[in-house]
Amino acid sequence: MSKLGPRQGHEPFRVAFTGDFQDPAGRPRYHDFGLGILNAQRHINHRISDNFSPELTPEQIGDAHGVIVLTPRVTQRSLLKRPDLLAIARFGVGYDSVDVAACTDADVLVLIATGAVDRSVAEATLTWMLALSHHVRSKDLLVRTGKWESRSQFMGTELRRRTLGFVGFGRIARAVVQLAASFGMKGYLAYDPHVEPRIAAQHGVEIVGLDELLAKSDFVSVHCLLDDSTRNLIGKNELDKMKPGAFLINTARGGIVDEEALYNALKERRIGGAAVDVFTHEPLTQPHPLSEFDNVLLAPHCIAWTEELFSDIGKAVCQGMVDLSNGEKPRGMVNPVVLQHPGFRKKWERWGGS
Repeated sequence: MSKLGPRQGHEPFRVAFTGDFQDPAGRPRYHDFGLGILNAQRHINHRISDNFSPELTPEQIGDAHGVIVLTPRVTQRSLLKRPDLLAIARFGVGYDSVDVAACTDADVLVLIATGAVDRSVAEATLTWMLALSHHVRSKDLLVRTGKWESRSQFMGTELRRRTLGFVGFGRIARAVVQLAASFGMKGYLAYDPHVEPRIAAQHGVEIVGLDELLAKSDFVSVHCLLDDSTRNLIGKNELDKMKPGAFLINTARGGIVDEEALYNALKERRIGGAAVDVFTHEPLTQPHPLSEFDNVLLAPHCIAWTEELFSDIGKAVCQGMVDLSNGEKPRGMVNPVVLQHPGFRKKWERWGGS
């Protein structure tokens, strides 16, 4: 089925944004997150929720047909008694904060911004690779603390002739390979049970086992989804297999890397350093134990945030809502089976679809 059917009624299609898109004074936090796409559609009304909570509530959804979610979790409770809700769009590509099974049971389509984050996360990964290998943080601290003469202790290394290993070889990792092409790296390895070796080879990447990747890579960059198969995928045993001077970078999700094991590996100087954007428990309201190391770079799950990123994600998820409201199959569907559910069809027809 390529279409849901044309829109027949005159009732507006209502889209709600979670409250974290605006500050406590009601002002938008971000310059561009796709509102222009919705404003161009006369049949779509949109609003930003007046309040925020870590878990999306039925009251925040209200009578919306579609909800665009930034950081709140979407749970079974979120969906209670929301007979008009057709779709939840996650503002990004990760959806571990969304209970997809609960959405499917409630006849709610889940959308993500497929492709919108590739360039920005790839740039952030390379930024961290360069910053780690050139000891940017440590050299900055030498000037700030008046230790100029200690500079010879922090000789860096270039990216050329180094090996980059990807844990997960999806769209973002492939974008990293494209951007890294001019640095003269020795080669690229990837561990990903879901990618065929011939597909990776088209990008100049060799598929290997996780142990081999860890043993051979100068940089290990995590780009896989968080699920039961990847939770604590990188623990003590895996960190012990890394080169003593290698760097670990995680821009994917907290929980894939065992944070205690990483702390111990850094404390014992078993690896060269790390860069971490994501944590098992977010948000952090106290300094993380990893912050005690000068060879560690940290960010509050925003290292890839750019004006371009938010604009691209916003355009993707808002266009998904427009497509759905026009009876088209939106891009980035996580649970497309919902479109076949009688319950979803009834909601669609009740709104005004045919």
